[in-house]
Amino acid sequence: MGIVNVTPDSFSDGGRFLATDDAVAHGRALLEQGADLLDIGGESTRPGATRPLVADELARVVPVIETLAEEGATLSVDTMRPEVAEAALKAGAKIINDVSGGLADPGILKVAADHGATYVVMHWRAHGAEMQHQDHLVYADGVVATVKAELEQRIEAARAAGIQDDSIVVDPGLGFSKTADDNWRLLAGVEEFHKLGFPVLIGASRKTFLGRLLAAPDGTLRPVTERESAHDAITVFLAQRGVWATRVHDVRAARDTLAAATKLGMTARSEETIR
Repeated sequence: MGIVNVTPDSFSDGGRFLATDDAVAHGRALLEQGADLLDIGGESTRPGATRPLVADELARVVPVIETLAEEGATLSVDTMRPEVAEAALKAGAKIINDVSGGLADPGILKVAADHGATYVVMHWRAHGAEMQHQDHLVYADGVVATVKAELEQRIEAARAAGIQDDSIVVDPGLGFSKTADDNWRLLAGVEEFHKLGFPVLIGASRKTFLGRLLAAPDGTLRPVTERESAHDAITVFLAQRGVWATRVHDVRAARDTLAAATKLGMTARSEETIR
């Protein structure tokens, strides 16, 4: 899943693709690099982010979706708002990637149900301005078990709104009300989320926990655009565990890494057969 941030303030590439033409060109480039689908978002959900007006979010994402959909791209809209989800689906998107799992505005669940759209249910506890407050970082039963249980609650809300099971995807929400250690535990325990019975989406690309892992001796975080090698290792780990998709900024790097890992695995199996 290639990321197209049509925002001025996203943590990795805010402002680079804010203009419609730039966002469309970036989407095309990601498809050429091997993206299976694109996630178009008009609201930054990084810690501390301020929410845009609904009109601004609509103006950012709808023209991009219309153009790329006309060209045959498979598109997801990254939004928590039913108004934006509705407009995006009418413009040609097929997936709603709601980082709030319906908690920000339950009306988005009805939009997904009415359109028969694929709906990504992510684990979430609060908007960007509050998400990393200490009270949102408590996982009494351990982060994997607690996130899994809270996702189950959101799945039931989606079902109650009329969303069919074959339209649901789950996402444990790396970085959203999570510490760095929480994120690593969620990745290591990703197979627990398969037990929910739905495809799993993971978004780890360029996030702060990678910057912290790769920090300089003085504690300075590795810059966001220099975290790709660590992310590629995660991509292989997740692919080997059967995730539905990984949400990435650098599609070419992810594709190259997976190609090498796949070739190596095939060759190793072939050699085992010969022996």
